[in-house]
Amino acid sequence: MRTVLVTGGTGTTGRRVAAFLRARGVAVRTASRHPAAGDDRHVIFDWADPGTFAAAVDGVDRVFLVAPLSDSDPASAVGGFLDAAVAAGARRVVLLSASAVTDAPSGLGALPPLVRARIPEAAVLRPSWFMQNFVGSHPVAIGIREHGRITTATGRGRVAFIDPDDIAAVAGRLLLGEPIPDGELVLTGPQALSYDEAAAVVSEVTGTAVHHTSITVEELTAAIEASGVPHAYARVLAEMDEEIAGGSEERTTTTVQDVTGRAPRSFRDFLIDAHRTRSAHSAPAVA
Repeated sequence: MRTVLVTGGTGTTGRRVAAFLRARGVAVRTASRHPAAGDDRHVIFDWADPGTFAAAVDGVDRVFLVAPLSDSDPASAVGGFLDAAVAAGARRVVLLSASAVTDAPSGLGALPPLVRARIPEAAVLRPSWFMQNFVGSHPVAIGIREHGRITTATGRGRVAFIDPDDIAAVAGRLLLGEPIPDGELVLTGPQALSYDEAAAVVSEVTGTAVHHTSITVEELTAAIEASGVPHAYARVLAEMDEEIAGGSEERTTTTVQDVTGRAPRSFRDFLIDAHRTRSAHSAPAVA
């Protein structure tokens, strides 16, 4: 192994993948639009600027691939990047997709078949929704912190939320050379919860009342768009909630256990750890 390139290297999953690999002595280069503080192996990388691709992939043989955010049809940019990566000698790519994204001829669903077609060893990770959304700068966390409310269009649909550390552990193992399992690599936590149930767990752990409000897909699209997200991508995100309402995410898998040898962390344990960390820094709430 030469060097692993981690795109989205300062993001929620990318920085965890980089840390996982570096802790095991792997040479890692992180890539994003803005330099990572204290990371001398970081390169400036912009999906909108193909001129940044060559420096990012130079000497790289494995890639953790996070597609451009807020782009509802990113295949063109990713295709050009994959061409550059293969020309530089990349043989294995681990693509971060999502459980809500299915293979399709266009849109986000075009990326998995594109990667499989271009890369000799391709793994497509399809994680469920992140537990981190409840404690960071995601709209769910902001709603908890500022209003004691979670607003979605999911109704009573359930999601097996997953800890991003578990996603990073799976990605890291595959980038270290673990055999790529056959079939779909859907990553979930150990239990599927509705947002009503998740709100109840947040309330119990933090001691602050939190409630879930379900709105229409149209209302959610407008709210997401009002936050600065382009309309097309806002609609895609809102329609994912609609699919959850229909039961698309009410499942659990053993993929984390199968690849890493340990069970995924539960939502309650994640929140307890997050709340403890926040409390240690004198923060008022888990979110």
